[in-house]
Amino acid sequence: MNAIEELKKYDLHCHLDGSLSEAVIRKLASGAGVDIPAGEKLMDLLQVQPDCKSLKEYLEKFDLPLSCLADRDSFRMAVSQLLGDGAKENVVYMEIRFAPLLSVREGLTCREIIEGALDGLREGREKYGVGGNLILCGMRHMPAEKNVELVETAREYLGRGVAAVDLAGDEAAFPVKTQAEMFRKAKRLGMPFTIHAGECGSAQSVWDAIELGADRIGHGIAVRKDKNLKALCAQRRIPLEMCPTSNLQTKAVDSLKDYPILEFMEAGIPVTVNTDNRTVSGTTITKELELLKEYFHITYSDMEQLMKNAAEAAFD
Repeated sequence: MNAIEELKKYDLHCHLDGSLSEAVIRKLASGAGVDIPAGEKLMDLLQVQPDCKSLKEYLEKFDLPLSCLADRDSFRMAVSQLLGDGAKENVVYMEIRFAPLLSVREGLTCREIIEGALDGLREGREKYGVGGNLILCGMRHMPAEKNVELVETAREYLGRGVAAVDLAGDEAAFPVKTQAEMFRKAKRLGMPFTIHAGECGSAQSVWDAIELGADRIGHGIAVRKDKNLKALCAQRRIPLEMCPTSNLQTKAVDSLKDYPILEFMEAGIPVTVNTDNRTVSGTTITKELELLKEYFHITYSDMEQLMKNAAEAAFD
């Protein structure tokens, strides 16, 4: 093993439905009665191509995994196996996020979904020795009252494997302030939260997330557009959950030369490096660090600092 492989790693921004391996998808599809293609054609449905043109195209890769997460036990298996995948690259702690409301259906309640995922956390910790917590995502396109209910349900499991809530989805079409009540409720209940913001070019989206009280920011690329915002993130030590490969694929940046990770690090912002979607993006934390080493020449000491940032930012 080389030094990067041996480094103890943290993955704080990892979506369950975007990180299911081909083997897990095949098992879950069989149990859910979902028809899937043989051979390499399955990966065509799960992983974006190098010429991915937009976030919209990227999000299409979630359709099949979501259809396979069809019962409580599928969430157990998915979470457990994801921790196992992390163990292969010396991940010691992972925060796995997903949107329970996308899987609620007749015969499958929000609580059953959460409890299945919690079963997977316990199983994965015992089998693979990887620590972890869940982050439950509200969705931007859903009615505000549904996301408020999710926060209330999440609060029942706080400290029992659920560590925070989040807001995900189409950032450009659904500004975070339309879901402000979700975060007012979270603050009243003492529920930590992160918010996807600044992935689609809007610095105002990050300002709004911070104003609502976000403990961390998912992606945060657009912070670079506003020097006052950048200074605020440094001053308040607001962690950014950066996901280099995913950010390139969704066109949050046009190329690596436009990627602001060194700029943020030099400004004193506590940057973390994450996978976002291990399968959709075809990545691991090791690959992310190797990419940053190759292009930005970051040192092993820099990598240790990035992992220290993540350890301090974790909702643990």
